[in-house]
Amino acid sequence: MALKAIKPGTRNDSGIVAVKELLAARFGERFQAGEAVRAQHTHTTTYIPAQLPDAVVFPENAAEVREIVEIASVHRVPLIPFGTGSSLEGHVNAPNGGISVDMMRMNRVLAVNAEDLDCTVEPGITREELNTYLRDTGLFFPIDPGANASVGGMTSTRASGTNAVRYGTMKENVLAVTAVVAGGREISTGHRARKSSAGYDLTRLFVGAEGTLGIITSITLRLQGIPEVISGGVCPFPTILDACNAVILTIQSGIPVARIELLDALQMKACNAYSNLGYAETPTLFVEFHGSAESVELQSRQFAEIASELGSTGFIWTTNPEERSRLWKARHNAYWAQKGLVPGAAILSTDVCVPISRLADCVAATQEDSAAHGLVAPIVGHAGDGNFHVGLLFDDKDPADVARAEAFVERLNARALSMDGTCTGEHGIGQGKMPFLEAELGDALDLMRQIKRALDPDNIFNPGKIFA
Repeated sequence: MALKAIKPGTRNDSGIVAVKELLAARFGERFQAGEAVRAQHTHTTTYIPAQLPDAVVFPENAAEVREIVEIASVHRVPLIPFGTGSSLEGHVNAPNGGISVDMMRMNRVLAVNAEDLDCTVEPGITREELNTYLRDTGLFFPIDPGANASVGGMTSTRASGTNAVRYGTMKENVLAVTAVVAGGREISTGHRARKSSAGYDLTRLFVGAEGTLGIITSITLRLQGIPEVISGGVCPFPTILDACNAVILTIQSGIPVARIELLDALQMKACNAYSNLGYAETPTLFVEFHGSAESVELQSRQFAEIASELGSTGFIWTTNPEERSRLWKARHNAYWAQKGLVPGAAILSTDVCVPISRLADCVAATQEDSAAHGLVAPIVGHAGDGNFHVGLLFDDKDPADVARAEAFVERLNARALSMDGTCTGEHGIGQGKMPFLEAELGDALDLMRQIKRALDPDNIFNPGKIFA
């Protein structure tokens, strides 16, 4: 990751002017070109510099998305899909200028098929809105990336989160999408059947495409039954290696843990201060089990035995919803807690993912690296699937400090790749991870470019993301 790699692209100024005039006439007040609105539709949670779109349009249905794409296709003007703007790698920046397409008014639940445990929604609905809607059906959507992200954004970045160790990522939980592709055609990638051998897997092509192949207009999702009992707990350890090894042994023992989150000592200090908690400031696991009263009790006891063998100073667990909610709210606020460690500092939030057997090695080496270079870099992770995040605090006004931060991130990604891991478990590539994707995939990246050119020959869908 290097700021010098984040460059403006080639603008089509005459096309942009023409498209702005046409969209303004068609959408009226739902088309905005003021600087404040444009600034809101670029990045606020990353240190990557903002690259503003030329205007923002707010469609309310798929037919309007088709119109927008038709107009942009004729004039070859970029379109940047926008959900809640919570992604971290520059996904909604507009390096070539163009139009931000804000999907948040397309937030309806189109269908719930309770008997089949699935639903179809528009892309602008957030995960919290969806689960509020589903509450009376006895079902829920389990993917939980932390931020109250839109389902369209989660689909586009192949998001996961705290529940992924049990319920999988968006890859496993999206059955089909509809999307508007080049020229304004709306296509469907599949139906509601739980499996299919019908041709290329186009659904998986759009899940994780980061808006570079088209604009998603609906998503069909798997749902789960709300568990009868949920227990959660906090388990401190003397060292980060002990905590990581507890994760590894728990997974290898087949205990069906729903969530198992790793927070290092510095992250626990940050969470205590930000969320007014009183936990020990040592490496800690936040865990959660779902099931019947009997199964949850058994799983908790099995985990406690593993933790004890690895030196835990005590596993405290509860089935009280208020206590669990407070615990997970603190976990979800980890980013803001990190910022409190060094008031006024910028934060570079990055992630990698490694095979579960290499988690302890990778986390320990990362801690040694940050200590050796005098960096403040708390670690928090979805440890059950080998994915962890580093929140690196630094002075973004000091070129030397920026260089140190970027060098650390480069070493972190190289470390993960050397352990047969990936440069991103859930953040996606956007602009920030492009150099590491090339190191990870090599010649396979050319195949991605060929797919992009075939489906988007005029490069209007979110250009400048994933690869140059």
